[in-house]
Amino acid sequence: MTARALAVTLLALALALALAGTAAAGDVERRLTVDGRERSYLLHLPPTSGSGEPLPLVVVLHGGAGNAWAIRKQTGFCEEADWRGFAVAYPNGSHSAVASVMLLGQAKFLVWNGGSCCGWATEHAVDDVGFVRALVEDVARQLPIDRKRVFAAGISNGGMMSYRLACEASDVFAAVGVVSGALVSPGCAPRKPVSVIHIHGTADTYVPLRGGPGRFTPPGYEYPPTASAIAFWRAADGCDSAPSLSSPAAGVRLTRYQGCRGGAAVDYYELEGGGHSWPGGDRLSLILPPVSHAIAATPVLWEFFATHPKP
Repeated sequence: MTARALAVTLLALALALALAGTAAAGDVERRLTVDGRERSYLLHLPPTSGSGEPLPLVVVLHGGAGNAWAIRKQTGFCEEADWRGFAVAYPNGSHSAVASVMLLGQAKFLVWNGGSCCGWATEHAVDDVGFVRALVEDVARQLPIDRKRVFAAGISNGGMMSYRLACEASDVFAAVGVVSGALVSPGCAPRKPVSVIHIHGTADTYVPLRGGPGRFTPPGYEYPPTASAIAFWRAADGCDSAPSLSSPAAGVRLTRYQGCRGGAAVDYYELEGGGHSWPGGDRLSLILPPVSHAIAATPVLWEFFATHPKP
């Protein structure tokens, strides 16, 4: 086993040890068949879900080697949902039925086809956009959802998938939030404006802010710099050329583009010294990078989502 493969296995093991379990009380596990594959997700409903009022929906995507329970614990989106009154869906990525990393009979090395990188789902052209579209429709059959307030958020490989949803499902998603991810969707051409919020640490070695190879990327693969993703969405959304600059907390730089088509906006938070983690969230395991507490990503993302519905 190579050093890289061993590191990936240890990462998956850490997640398995921290998260091998079942859905919490009040959560519902759902299964769908999409493109001939059985897929699954975890749905969390807030206490207000019985009112009959349409609910906003946030689809939260785990990183590579994670799963629905990992990202649920890592982000704390359920607690935010209960307070703010929205539904949360945590889908599971896909894996090889033969060569998956199986640990304790629970976790698999789940990944997303976020575009050009990385892993089994990309290599096998898994239709993850189709899966997430089907997930949204499945949720809508169970409860009324506000179609103008459907959002996606994710970290790392899940952030890449969030960007791909903005590229290919702009008719569904009003806004996406990306933490420590990259825009790796070739030919991205959203048909409608999508608001974007991106949070990234300057010391991220897994998906480097300035681009280049990451710790677990295939040999020869290089991520594009975060700045290129921000420039793309600023142009795609037709935002004003001059951003506003601020520092909402110590060591945090916020670049905000407004005046975009359809009321969209692009916010970019750069965390000085921040690594590959969910700011303000759960570290999950000591072998994972330390968590920055300069800001709390989950409430920051929700506040952005709440003020950027579809027109």
